[in-house]
Amino acid sequence: MIERKYYQRQLGEGFIRDSIDDCWEPWMKIADEILDDEELIEPVYEALRRRRPKSGTRGRKGTPAEVAMRMLALKHMRNWSFDTLEREVRANLVYRVFTRVGAEKVPDAKTLARIESALGPEVFQKVQERIVGIAKEKKVVEGRKMRIDTTVTETNIHYPTDSSLLVDGVRVLTRTMKRIVEISGEAGERVRDRMKSVGRRAMEIARITRSKGQKQTKEKLQASYKHLLNATGQVVAQAKRIADEVKNGIKKSRKLIDRLRLEYFTMTCTHRISSSVYLRPQRRLSAKGNHRNQQSSADSSRSRKRKIKSSPIMKSANRDQRIRLC
Repeated sequence: MIERKYYQRQLGEGFIRDSIDDCWEPWMKIADEILDDEELIEPVYEALRRRRPKSGTRGRKGTPAEVAMRMLALKHMRNWSFDTLEREVRANLVYRVFTRVGAEKVPDAKTLARIESALGPEVFQKVQERIVGIAKEKKVVEGRKMRIDTTVTETNIHYPTDSSLLVDGVRVLTRTMKRIVEISGEAGERVRDRMKSVGRRAMEIARITRSKGQKQTKEKLQASYKHLLNATGQVVAQAKRIADEVKNGIKKSRKLIDRLRLEYFTMTCTHRISSSVYLRPQRRLSAKGNHRNQQSSADSSRSRKRKIKSSPIMKSANRDQRIRLC
């Protein structure tokens, strides 16, 4: 059975509240005053009652709506997990008073996770609107703008090799070009999907780099990288042409929202082209699959030119002007 709040308090809770009144943080006093609003508790109470057909009248007593809302608010303010929230509220008298748990049993982590899932985005939207309304009533904010906070989740990524970065660039450019064509229709150039060939070349490079002790490893690796770079260059050139068609009005749309989307996708495509690894090569493949910088390559090229110019054949060719070098 779900209730709005704990209506009957135990005798010692009043003495505990008076003894820890000076231990509250400043934000907790302001939040406690805001969360006392009945219009905030009502949508949470109605959502918890709808979990089962007779949750409001029958069954054992569950977590009250006020306690659930305050526990979730504390979790958000402290950026805790549900396990940490349960442990901290159980061990801290200030948190017990703030969440209105008092001397009652603290809800465990699984129960809090299920409560948050049962509330859903609609209830949180109503709570957000009511909090903004309270802030406008107290003339804290005008309510014309809203600041949105996002959460970044840590996840695993693949190791950023040269071939995988080229494949990522081709994939993003191809996806962006397809979205542009979906909005603008069949006018102008059609998108050619080269992801299969690029993926095959990347797999070839991965297999070659894993093989050791073969004499033809260098030649195969250079040939595979050459094909991969050629395919990447073709995709980049096609992305440039499609971006130019959008700028020149060949690919367009009548709807305002679609025109804004076209502009956004064109900016994204242009940014990807300018930041592409293919457009700024800085390293050269060596025999073992490693890379050398451009400086060493330029130095070796200059040394070879000096040797050629200093040879007797080149001296006679320059003197007689019968051999022309390209």
